[in-house]
Amino acid sequence: MTGKLRWRRVLVKLSGEALMGSQDFGIDPETVGRVAKEIAEAVSLGAQVGVVVGGGNIFRGVAIAAKGGNRVTGDHMGMLATVMNSLTLADALRRLGVPARVLSAVPVPSICETFTQRGAERYMEDGDVIVFAGGTGNPFFTTDSGAALRAAEMRCDAFLKGTSVDGVYSDDPKKVPDAERYDTLTPGEVLGRDLKVMDATAIALARDNAIPVIVFSIRTPGALVDVMNGSGRYTVIAD
Repeated sequence: MTGKLRWRRVLVKLSGEALMGSQDFGIDPETVGRVAKEIAEAVSLGAQVGVVVGGGNIFRGVAIAAKGGNRVTGDHMGMLATVMNSLTLADALRRLGVPARVLSAVPVPSICETFTQRGAERYMEDGDVIVFAGGTGNPFFTTDSGAALRAAEMRCDAFLKGTSVDGVYSDDPKKVPDAERYDTLTPGEVLGRDLKVMDATAIALARDNAIPVIVFSIRTPGALVDVMNGSGRYTVIAD
C-alpha cells in the first residue's frame, strides 16, 4: 500500500483552532478523534508522520504583548498550550492503537519526553507518530516556524499545513468570495505577494531545505489521506 503514497514521511501542522470544532475555546474531543483517525489511516498506508499543533485554542502569546505585557512570558505560556494540545492528540492516537509520543522542545520531563533529533528519528523509524510540542522552545517564533524546523530536521518529504480552507487564496475567501485560489505557488511568490499562509521564516526554512509545503483543509473529512495519496484539493508551494 505504500506505493499509493505521494509523500511517505510528512510533517503535519495543525492550528490549535483546528481542535476546537464548533466551540469558541478549548478542545473538542470529537474533532480530535476525527483528526486522529485520519492520521491513523495515513499510518496504516505506510506513512511516517510527525505532527505539530499550535496553541491558539487555549492561549496566544502575542495577546500578552498586545496589552503591554512581556512577550517572552506570553510566548512561554503559548508553548505550554501546545503541550496540552499535543498530549490530547497523542492520547487519541493511542486509543486507536497507534503508537504516539509527545516530544517537547520545552523540558517538562514529568509529563513527556524532551525533544532530540536522534530520539525522534528512532521513534519515527519504528512507526511511532511523533507529536512535537513546545514550538522551537524559544520565544518570538511561531509554531509554523517550529513545524518547518522539525520537517527539516526529520528530513520530511513534505510539510502538510492543515487550515480552515482548501488551499492558498489571494485574500481570505471567507471575507472576499471572489478571492483567487492557487493550485501552485513558489516560495518567492508567497513572500512577494505577502500571502498570509504562514510566516516568512517558515516559508524560507522549507524553501532552503527543498521541502514542499502543501496547504489543505483539515476541516474536510478525509482530506489528509487524500493529500497523502496525491488527490483532493490543495495548494503546493515549491520551487
